Amino acid sequence: MDRVTIFDTTLRDGEQAAGGTLNVPEKLEIARQLENLGVDVIEAGFPISSPSDFEAVKIIAKEVRTPIICGLARARPEDIDRAWEALKEAEHPRIHTFLSASDIHLVYQLKKSRDEVLQMAREMVARAKTYTDDIEFSPMDASRTEHKYIYLILEAVIDAGATTVNIPDTVGYAIPDEFGNLIEGIFKNVPNIDRAIVSVHCHDDLGLAVANSLESIKRGARQVECTINGIGERAGNASLEEIVMAIKIRNDFFDLTTNVDTRQIYKTSRLVSEMTGFPVQPNKAIIGANAFRHESGIHQDGVIKMPITYEIIDPRIVGIPGSSLVLGKLSGRHAFRERLAELGYSLSEEGFDRAFSVFKELTDKKKEITDKDIESLIAEELRTVSEVYHLDRIQVSCGDRGIPTASVKLIDPDGQVLADAALGTGPVDAVCKAINRIVGVPNVLTEFSVKSVTEGIDAIGEVLIRIESDGVTYTGRGADTDIIVASAKAYMNALNRLLAAKKAGA
Repeated sequence: MDRVTIFDTTLRDGEQAAGGTLNVPEKLEIARQLENLGVDVIEAGFPISSPSDFEAVKIIAKEVRTPIICGLARARPEDIDRAWEALKEAEHPRIHTFLSASDIHLVYQLKKSRDEVLQMAREMVARAKTYTDDIEFSPMDASRTEHKYIYLILEAVIDAGATTVNIPDTVGYAIPDEFGNLIEGIFKNVPNIDRAIVSVHCHDDLGLAVANSLESIKRGARQVECTINGIGERAGNASLEEIVMAIKIRNDFFDLTTNVDTRQIYKTSRLVSEMTGFPVQPNKAIIGANAFRHESGIHQDGVIKMPITYEIIDPRIVGIPGSSLVLGKLSGRHAFRERLAELGYSLSEEGFDRAFSVFKELTDKKKEITDKDIESLIAEELRTVSEVYHLDRIQVSCGDRGIPTASVKLIDPDGQVLADAALGTGPVDAVCKAINRIVGVPNVLTEFSVKSVTEGIDAIGEVLIRIESDGVTYTGRGADTDIIVASAKAYMNALNRLLAAKKAGA
């Protein structure tokens, strides 16, 4: 199979993302990980842009030996010379020079004619060639440039020594079929194109960077310039992980390969996110937090039976340990039972029905149910097996100006509904007093503690209560997203233990 060269520009174009500045040690650490990932080319920076960028390119060139190390340079003598000064210790150095090509850029930015630009491109490629044989040239804003002029400038720079010609969709303007036609036209109309590798560099302003890159590969391009997590100028660049995995998973369509060790993708993504401070959106393809998580009951059922039903990628291929079934309001009984089994719980059918009912109630309060939530929920179920009185509902009124008031409804052993209300020094005190008025068993509350079971503002709170009666201590626990309800459950749990003990003693 043909191989696609993966040119990673995370450290150059990726760093151009607003707020994404990296220091020298951070760039070196990312470069080493990119080497582990197996990218073919690392564009380490723009040496003339700043002393720190020069230093970063120089250190990476010296210490990262396997990939080609590339430095960017405008088509100016001082840029070319500075790039080589930074790259000269590299095992495999490349100078990448660029110059605007579209009339929009020539008229409004460069204020030069097409002939002048053509001459500059030819001369600067030749100058770079005096330093190294590996030269890349990019006619900037190629997707908005007249095709005939692109053909002309590419022929000239190849004759001058360029070994890679890169076609940038600099402002993300192209549509896949249109961009593919440009690539195809280059192969048909540039006489010496067989002496260079055709590369593409696509931006994501219309959300088409990956689509344009893949279409270009299909039309004959054999180098793709991309970044980890798709970061870069404005809306970003083509995403490395998406391009690599599209080639790998749809090998039947592309019949191509890359050198990338896909098992390093997730690790690299997390490193770049941490270093740049740019979080990865949850629904990001391949490496987003939700990429291998399933909440729909139908999808969960399919994944449990056979992962390929709803997963086209084995998460382990990209370095993620495995997919996860996210339990939420759309989850079904099958997924809930599967998670219970994974956590080591085996309930009777009646117990499972009760637990599933409570689980469904909890999903209306929390978007996502964690394993800790489930463990707390099951502990609650196991605690309610020996209920004497069942807590049906509570209502509390409190505030800094009001008198805390609680009303409760309990169901007694005969199935009768009993209700009462009480005032207290606080809402929990009012709840306990209202419950005591119904149950009528003398006791003293000796301990009350609260802790969060999970993280977040919608976390489940777990309450531990200890009461004493006739010199014996009884412990109760309760959990709920409402801490007052959790307190009532804990108090009822302790009272039920007390009542059960008295009944057994009788």
